[in-house]
Amino acid sequence: MTTYALRLWIPDRPGALGQVASRIGSVGGDVVGIDILERGAGQAIDELLILLPDPSRLDLLVAEVTQVDGVAIEDVRPATPVVDDALTAAALLVEAKSLQQMLEVFCAETALALRADWAVVLDRETVRSEATVGEAPSAGWLHAFVEGVRHAGAAVGPDDVAWAELPGVPHDIVIGRQGRPMHARERSQLELLARIAGARAQDLGGADRLSRPA
Repeated sequence: MTTYALRLWIPDRPGALGQVASRIGSVGGDVVGIDILERGAGQAIDELLILLPDPSRLDLLVAEVTQVDGVAIEDVRPATPVVDDALTAAALLVEAKSLQQMLEVFCAETALALRADWAVVLDRETVRSEATVGEAPSAGWLHAFVEGVRHAGAAVGPDDVAWAELPGVPHDIVIGRQGRPMHARERSQLELLARIAGARAQDLGGADRLSRPA
């Protein structure tokens, strides 16, 4: 069996999800997990974890699902079954033994958990990157972006970029992915992981070490 994550836009009406599940079953697929990422304006954005007996059936599954009226596929990708990447990230943050290790783990595991193409932990006082994953924009661009959004309001900015403060220390994390929006559930997960990282940063070094001069 091969596991896939299928991210869908579904009409927020009774029976719509059941119709999708029926189409998945018709090609031999089995829905083993459902995560509601966002709801509003008559739409729900759900991510389904699906077991398929044969990867060659994936195109058929996609074709079947999109036959349901009002359903659109945002993303489909191979996935790891029954593993909560956000909980794994939190556990690794707690286990980190040094400040630098914790920041690097935080950056890498957050990118993995939220399926980001890139991630940066940014020191907002020295305007430099403390940890980086992927091909991220420059620290200067990220600093300008975060400060602009911070003062203008959280809803401002591209929907394929998200950021959060690490409480108690002068750091932010910024993540992005090409062409796929960050949804409300993912932004909430990012904020919660940042809260854990902020607490661990203080435990491992404190705000004084993190705000050292350039």
